Amino acid sequence: MPIFTKPLRVYFSPDKKLYESLRNILGFYPSNISLYKSAFRHSSAATLIKDGIKDSNERLEFLGDSVIGTVVADYLFKKFPFKDEGFLTKMRSKMVSRNQHNQIALKLGLNKLLEANNDRSSFSSSINGDAYEALIGAIYLDKGYTFAQTFMLTRIINVHIDMDEVETKEIDFKSKFIEWAQKEKKQYRFETITDGNGASDKLFLLHLIVNNEVVGAAQHLSKRRAEQLASEAACTQLGIGQ
Repeated sequence: MPIFTKPLRVYFSPDKKLYESLRNILGFYPSNISLYKSAFRHSSAATLIKDGIKDSNERLEFLGDSVIGTVVADYLFKKFPFKDEGFLTKMRSKMVSRNQHNQIALKLGLNKLLEANNDRSSFSSSINGDAYEALIGAIYLDKGYTFAQTFMLTRIINVHIDMDEVETKEIDFKSKFIEWAQKEKKQYRFETITDGNGASDKLFLLHLIVNNEVVGAAQHLSKRRAEQLASEAACTQLGIGQ
C-alpha cells in the first residue's frame, strides 16, 4: 500500500494530531476525517442526531463487520482451494471473532484514539473490537472496497494474524454463543436431559434452550464437551459468526 505525501489540508486542520496518528497506524492520510472521528466515538460520548440516532460508531461498526467478513471469506476461498465449506466457515469464525478483533485493535493502538465518557472498565469488553470494525467501515466509505481489501490483506491479515495458529486453534463455541446471547439480550439455559447415571456409557445429553426453544443438542461423555457441541450446533442454526 503506497505511503501518501502529506496533503495540504492536514497542515491547517484542527484535527492535525488525529491525521498524523492515523497516518502512523494506517499508512495513509484519510480523505474524509469525519468518518474516522465517528469510528472512534463510543455511544457514551455521542450526541443525539435524530429520532434516537446518535453520532456514535455503531453504524460504521455494522458496515465494517460486513466488509471484514467479505474480505476474509474471499481470502480464505483463494488460500484454501481444496478445503470444504465447513472448514472455511470455521476458519472465518476464528478470524472474525470478537476476541480476534479486540486483539487487532490493541495491536494497532486504536484504544488510544477512542472517545468515550465515564470509566472504560464499565464498558463492554468488545469496545476496542467495535472500534476496529468501525474503522474498516470508515476506510471503506472513504477509499472504496478495493482499498479497504488491500489494507486488510497487507496491514492486518499478513501482519497481525498467524494463519497456522488460527488453523489449529479450537473455537470456544460456548463463549461465542453466550457473547451473542448477551448482546442480543436473549434468555438461555443449558438443560441436562440425561446425565448417564446408571448407564454403562454414562453419556450426558444436553439441550441448549433460547426463549424456551431448543436451538442446540448434543451428547458426550464429558458434560463440558457436550455444552461445547450444543453451543456449536446453536451457532450454526442461528447463524452466529457466519
